[in-house]
Amino acid sequence: MTDRLNGKRIAILATDGVEQVELTGPRDAVLGEGAVVSLVSISTGEIQGMNGDIEPADTFAVDRRAAEVSVDDYDGLLMPGGTVNADKLRIDDDVRLFVQAFVSSGKPVGAICHAPWTLIDAGVVQGRTLTSFPSVWTDLRNAGATVVDEEVSVDGNLVTSRDPDDLPAFSAAVVDAFAR
Repeated sequence: MTDRLNGKRIAILATDGVEQVELTGPRDAVLGEGAVVSLVSISTGEIQGMNGDIEPADTFAVDRRAAEVSVDDYDGLLMPGGTVNADKLRIDDDVRLFVQAFVSSGKPVGAICHAPWTLIDAGVVQGRTLTSFPSVWTDLRNAGATVVDEEVSVDGNLVTSRDPDDLPAFSAAVVDAFAR
């Protein structure tokens, strides 16, 4: 690795039900480039990772609660998917405010699979071009986004991807975005 992200602080926003590979793949990519990561969630303790929506995987220790963080604390935001994870995050007021502030700041945000649901509820997708898991496409369109069926979409500071099959391209794209 090249230490392209040496000293960059990256928040990973997730909760119970997170798709494990969508957390660990991009996390490992940014760690490998020298970033410091912090797991931000809606509560303290640990969150439960999943393989799909029904098979429990590993647990991950939460570093900070969304209610305690600010966009000023981080250089980039990573949002893994998982249906349950995204559905829980999108209804949390502190999460929505954090995501809204992050996108508005112009700092890079990477969201994969179902994570764009939280972008929708934060009110930041109108007029933007994104991709996601196909079941989220109608929601994105209804929120005013243009949807593309590509492994990675980059629109300004938003980097989005469809699913775990796109992880290599997504991880490379978020490292590039966080390195800028």
